[in-house]
Amino acid sequence: MTDAQTRRSFKLVEFGGPLQEVTEAPPQPEGSQVLLKVRACGVCHSDIHIADGYFDLGHGQKMDLGRGIKLPRVLGHEVVGEVVAAGPEAEGVAPGDRRIVFPWGGCGQCLLCRQGNEHICARPRSHGTTLDGGFSTYLLADHPRYLVAYDPLPDAFAATLACSGLTAFGAIRKAAPVDADHPLLIIGAGGLGLAAVGLARAVYGVGPVVAEIDPAKRQAALDAGASEAVDPNEEGIRKRLLQAKEGFASAIDFVGAQSTAELGMALLRKGGKLIVVGLFGGAIEVPVPTLPLRAIALNGSYVGSLEELRELVDLARAGHIQPVPLETRPLDAAQATLDDLRAGRIRGRAVLTP
Repeated sequence: MTDAQTRRSFKLVEFGGPLQEVTEAPPQPEGSQVLLKVRACGVCHSDIHIADGYFDLGHGQKMDLGRGIKLPRVLGHEVVGEVVAAGPEAEGVAPGDRRIVFPWGGCGQCLLCRQGNEHICARPRSHGTTLDGGFSTYLLADHPRYLVAYDPLPDAFAATLACSGLTAFGAIRKAAPVDADHPLLIIGAGGLGLAAVGLARAVYGVGPVVAEIDPAKRQAALDAGASEAVDPNEEGIRKRLLQAKEGFASAIDFVGAQSTAELGMALLRKGGKLIVVGLFGGAIEVPVPTLPLRAIALNGSYVGSLEELRELVDLARAGHIQPVPLETRPLDAAQATLDDLRAGRIRGRAVLTP
């Protein structure tokens, strides 16, 4: 049991509608569950798609999220919290422990889960979608194994590691090898792209080239360690990059739009790979013969595993990666923050601090 009296949450009660504030009794942990008092929760672009209730598949088609997400639901999956109480079967945690919540749990039974890939389980138990998330004062985690210690990192930075950091890290790992002979292109310098720039430096010791249309974000990419930041709409830029790099060995698209995916494909060398992370939406047409003729690979990358989160936190605790620009806001600003993110008014990452 817990002495917490009330939980304030901002819940999505209707797809396409505004979040609504709800005050209720906090959940009580049972079995292996752990109740945490939320210290910080990042706001992610995927929260916008969830609030809308669909992903844009292009050509007028949409992926309806209503079947997998039951409303009302508390959004937010980049969560750090302080342990308040635990069920009788929860071991290894104590009240006062500060932990990052790994938000991408699975069924625990299928082959993917048994291999440590719960994050791509077909029956997910993910915070902010199938489980309540961190736009709240309290969060109930399924099991202590999903809780990762992060001291002495600041709460706001640690929260972003659960999704933006982990997503960037998972994609960066798929890009290997990355070095002077195997150049990397990063498309998009929002929160994810900036995190990936720093991680590329930390993991491979080289700065990637960044393609970004916003001048301020290009400068942020250079500040984060990019070797070069270019405007993809600049006349002749594709030809110049192809000549200078002889094509990129890998490209990571953190936007996930038709134009950005096509840019990445166009700039790959033979044998290169395009890694698509972003969920902006749209569709691309790829002439099938070009895949074998160019020997290129098209790879999707979805967040990352629990083990990768632990590796990422170790890198951060050792000082090898730095936070992207962070802006902290009160929990009451949850809806306004979604609106600002949708309008492109947030540089880096916004974090709610209940």
